[in-house]
Amino acid sequence: MNIGLVGNRRYRPIETILAGLAAEAPALGVRLFLEPELASLVPGQAASPLEDAQLDILFSLGGDGTLLRGARLACLRGIPILGINLGRVGFLATAGPETATETLRRVVRGEFTIDSRLALSAQVGAAGEQFLAVNDVVIHKGGVARVIRMSVAVDGQEVGSYSADGIIVSTPTGSTAYSMSAGGPVVVPGVDALVITAICPHTLAVRPLVVPASAKLTLRALDPVPSPEKLLVSIDGQVAAQLTSRQDVTVVKAIQPVLLARAGAESFFVRLREKLQWGDLSDRQG
Repeated sequence: MNIGLVGNRRYRPIETILAGLAAEAPALGVRLFLEPELASLVPGQAASPLEDAQLDILFSLGGDGTLLRGARLACLRGIPILGINLGRVGFLATAGPETATETLRRVVRGEFTIDSRLALSAQVGAAGEQFLAVNDVVIHKGGVARVIRMSVAVDGQEVGSYSADGIIVSTPTGSTAYSMSAGGPVVVPGVDALVITAICPHTLAVRPLVVPASAKLTLRALDPVPSPEKLLVSIDGQVAAQLTSRQDVTVVKAIQPVLLARAGAESFFVRLREKLQWGDLSDRQG
């Protein structure tokens, strides 16, 4: 079995985890492929171009940001990704540092399940670059705090104009991230839908909107448009493109789904309760 590894070096346990995985892999018949940032932490391990390697699964060592970065690569390759959380919340990860080696063993034995999650494809401009998003596509303004005016259309039908700090288009997977912080609904991963959430809208009449995943969303900044260097499109909070005057951002469901692997029986609702304290009343006095 060929397993790729992506990770974030700033987490302290990562060297110990990598050493444990590298020691266990030969006996399990596993060949590890490490990105350059990780290979230097393992003596005798050479870096591997993950884009070209024939991988069966990808492991992510870090927080949700690391997993999202790896998930975009895994999605393009059509392989599953499994998160080993080294951060604080790690909502998308289903294993921790203390179970990393056992998780490797379970994956080799085939004791894991795969959740298929829809992703987004975003295009900036009529013939611009296309981006893949696992969580969300966000149009927002950098620099000083100031609202921007934007129009939103669903399948060519205008929804209306928004005066807000920005607009979030999220997948069900991303509904528990930035969209939730902005007041959007939590959407169970199996629901085939997209969520449009305004960031700090300057009106009481704007609410989050849930639309079919088959919809084509078109977002455009209206006049007055801030200077181009201050109007940005962010992909999963990591990749940014500049948005120029009267330029459309088109968002549709990606052709290829994201395959999230988990080696335990922990469900989405268990993670809601344990990691986001859903419905937790234990600290409240009656």
